Amino acid sequence: MEIEKELEYKNRKSINVTWSWLWIIVIGSTIFFSSLLYTLFVSWETIFSPNTVVNLFNMLAEMFPPKFSVLSGIGVAVMETIAMSVMATFLAVVIAFPLSFLAASNTTLHPTARVFVKGIFSALRTVPELIMGIIFVAAVGFGILPGILALGFHSIGMLGKFYAEAIEKVDNGLNEAVESSGGSRFHIIIFSIIPQIMSHCVDFSLYRWEYNFRASTVVGLIGAGGLGFELISSLRLIQYQEVLAILIVVFILVQLVDGFGNMIRRRLIGGEES
Repeated sequence: MEIEKELEYKNRKSINVTWSWLWIIVIGSTIFFSSLLYTLFVSWETIFSPNTVVNLFNMLAEMFPPKFSVLSGIGVAVMETIAMSVMATFLAVVIAFPLSFLAASNTTLHPTARVFVKGIFSALRTVPELIMGIIFVAAVGFGILPGILALGFHSIGMLGKFYAEAIEKVDNGLNEAVESSGGSRFHIIIFSIIPQIMSHCVDFSLYRWEYNFRASTVVGLIGAGGLGFELISSLRLIQYQEVLAILIVVFILVQLVDGFGNMIRRRLIGGEES
């Protein structure tokens, strides 16, 4: 009798899982094909117009050869871009890391606090960096400060989510071991949870720094300084050769940042394995 009930329960569970995946596939397919049809409907003439390809190739042709003489005047812009990405990531880490313990279900002080902090993270993730940049430029003026604030606050929402999920996935056995030895909630966090999540948090932070470096160019377009400001200035003057030279610099810097982040990750993985 018990075997039959268990088989019946497994069959019902399997059916529920099948129906869940079916609904996911139906909804996902509907969204995709609706978006595709709408895009073709509103952009049919532009997509299949020969002028689109001609204009694109004409612009690319005007970019060559790149005018590298512009690089002599963008040293400050490079430093601003690097400083913007580093300080934005630092701001996000120092705020998101402690708040993530309130957002995680296994470390929060109260369910209300968890809902409140997760709501803050969601709100910060919802507003794009470019919109935040416009708001902060209007509030504090031009320069790298609005870029730091825009990238930093958006990163708080993203890193807070990642940190909280890492905290919720820790090994509860280690937490119980610390608790059984007389440890308090604070001791569990310090001696069990943080050591378990540290490598993941460093990895998340590095990825966010790499993202912020790329995004710092975008927020620079609305007056937040850095290479983005130089880029939009050249575009407004229709100096496409200068644009290409700046884009090459951005590409090289992005590769350097990615390489540095990967080097740290390899050290972390090597340290864990040893």
